[in-house]
Amino acid sequence: MDRPLLDRPPDDPVRLLDSDGALLGGYEPTLSETDLLSLYGDMRLGRRFDERMISLQRQGRLGTYAPLAGQEGSQFGSMYALSEDDWVFYQYREHAAPLSRGFPPEYLRYWAGYEEGNAVLADHRIFPLNICIGDHVPHATGMAWASKLQDNDDEEAFVCHFGDGATSEGDFHEGLNFAGVFDTPTVFMCHNNGWAISVPREEQTRSATLAEKADAYGFEGVQVDGMDPLAVYEVTRAAVEKAKTPGDTPRPTLVETLEYRYGAHTTADDPGAYRGDEEVDAWREKDPIDRLEAYLRDEGVLDDATDERIDGAIEDALADAVETLESVEPDPDDMFADAFAEPTPRMEAQREYLRALRERHGDDALVRDE
Repeated sequence: MDRPLLDRPPDDPVRLLDSDGALLGGYEPTLSETDLLSLYGDMRLGRRFDERMISLQRQGRLGTYAPLAGQEGSQFGSMYALSEDDWVFYQYREHAAPLSRGFPPEYLRYWAGYEEGNAVLADHRIFPLNICIGDHVPHATGMAWASKLQDNDDEEAFVCHFGDGATSEGDFHEGLNFAGVFDTPTVFMCHNNGWAISVPREEQTRSATLAEKADAYGFEGVQVDGMDPLAVYEVTRAAVEKAKTPGDTPRPTLVETLEYRYGAHTTADDPGAYRGDEEVDAWREKDPIDRLEAYLRDEGVLDDATDERIDGAIEDALADAVETLESVEPDPDDMFADAFAEPTPRMEAQREYLRALRERHGDDALVRDE
């Protein structure tokens, strides 16, 4: 490249792969062919995972779910830039974090209401999933600061994912301010998909870009085409290297990925109430999976037989996850276990009432006791 990826105006998005899958500006991928194929396979897994999760939710087998379709390029592209030692913090839509780190099948249990599906993420250096908008940003900065105080800043980066709506939360500003003051080894990944639920990006801030918000905190912000997985990979890799910087002062980076969510904010949302099909269709023309597939086929890395093998592996992984989900034996007592350090008298009374109800009606018929 003619200039460092991070040393550019925040309103000049990095793009390395056009919508037809052609490389731009003499760029040559630094990922091996094996890793490129793996990235493509994981992005396909993400899309199919999304479809399956929505189907399970509509069947009443899962709770409310946040779809990721359209954001595979930014999510998986950034994950491939990390080492196994790097920590990941995410909101609720960035399912690429667990999917690209071994896809623990227990993950589905979280979306069915079992906290063990969240607890298993720590084994993969993924901070427990956060639902409250932006609350995890200070946590990411705090863990990064602790790592630096322990002289681990050349070994670990702390990558924090959130949506554009989180930039309107106080936690976002507090987290980035501390990161800038204390030079924490943090990479802030802002997934700007254009909508904070039903609020369009231009109605929640007067900033020309979200990346430029980093200027106020004394570090770099950069925009990248979030529908381009290779551009996101290269930008994240550069930001991670700057965060670690052996023998030098680590510096944080704010990365704004420009992308789109094809579906609803969550399965409880109706996007048709605030946006039109024309907008969605225009973004689908930039689909990240199609772009990478076109490139890999042009390079002879991907063919129909390989595509079929990828499909088979995806279906096997999803079948295993669903089987793991449905093998769990629910215990209604669990809902009382961790609400307080010590159960209150009212909670104890509620628990005993539910136990008595189960004795009368059984676990298959928890109905109102008339």
